Amino acid sequence: MDKRLDIKLNGKRHIVGLLRGYDNFMNLVLENTVEVTSKGNKEIGTVIIRGNSVVMWECLDKVHIK
Repeated sequence: MDKRLDIKLNGKRHIVGLLRGYDNFMNLVLENTVEVTSKGNKEIGTVIIRGNSVVMWECLDKVHIK
């Protein structure tokens, strides 16, 4: 949690945001979210992403495993 994620969604959408929460279905809550498009970036704030819309995700911050 509290890590920046780069997420590819179905419909060729692409967002980057700060992970604030998730559940067993991989539904995600992101803050400070930016939608990345070919025309530039658009700030969209806090969003809830349905898990089955996620095609791929990548953590942009370093992850420490205990």
